[in-house]
Amino acid sequence: MTAAKTKTKAIAYLRTSSAANVGADRDSDKRQRAAIAAYARSNGFEIVDEFYDAAVSGRDPVAQRPGFAAMLDRIAGNGVRTILIESPDRFARDLAIQLAGHDFLKSLDVALIPTTAPDFFLEDTPTAVLVRQVLGAIAEFEKASTVAKLKAARDRKRATGIKVEGRKSHAERTPDLVALARRLHRRDRKGVRRSLRNIAAQLAAQGHVSAAGTPLSPSVIKSMIDR
Repeated sequence: MTAAKTKTKAIAYLRTSSAANVGADRDSDKRQRAAIAAYARSNGFEIVDEFYDAAVSGRDPVAQRPGFAAMLDRIAGNGVRTILIESPDRFARDLAIQLAGHDFLKSLDVALIPTTAPDFFLEDTPTAVLVRQVLGAIAEFEKASTVAKLKAARDRKRATGIKVEGRKSHAERTPDLVALARRLHRRDRKGVRRSLRNIAAQLAAQGHVSAAGTPLSPSVIKSMIDR
């Protein structure tokens, strides 16, 4: 007796652009659902859930669609890695959005299969390659533009004398401690200064120690005094 072949679990995704095509008396979602179910039966898939973006434009980025976002949450929680759609335009009307959305799913190790053209997102046509290159160039431009804007903002802030980056100094983190260290470093009536180790010992006696519970090192004391 031959064992039954295990079916691959999949999620159905439906989308209807116009509110006029949404409702019990409309057949857009019924048609999509039937096409997906027929493909699943013929190709060894088991539909375990369905998500539907009703009255959502095919030109809207996929991440902004409520149904699609809910589907991603479901996928993250149940391990399903296949999405079935009726056709590529049900996923997105715009080719750039189609490819960007597919590449996003691919980065999550999720397969997207249109029932009318199962290999659609697997074929690297010249047009698809060009669109991906353009999208990549735009992404690089936006990243470079953001970096340039942030640098300009930092430069403007730095010009005012405000510190905008790097590790905070002791004067910024513990101004009272620095002030105390500087007072201890002043010459006494005989014109003698305390050594750095002596200052560290005096600070330790007042509870100012390192993270390890030991007196602060001479180099740390020096950095406080020099600043």
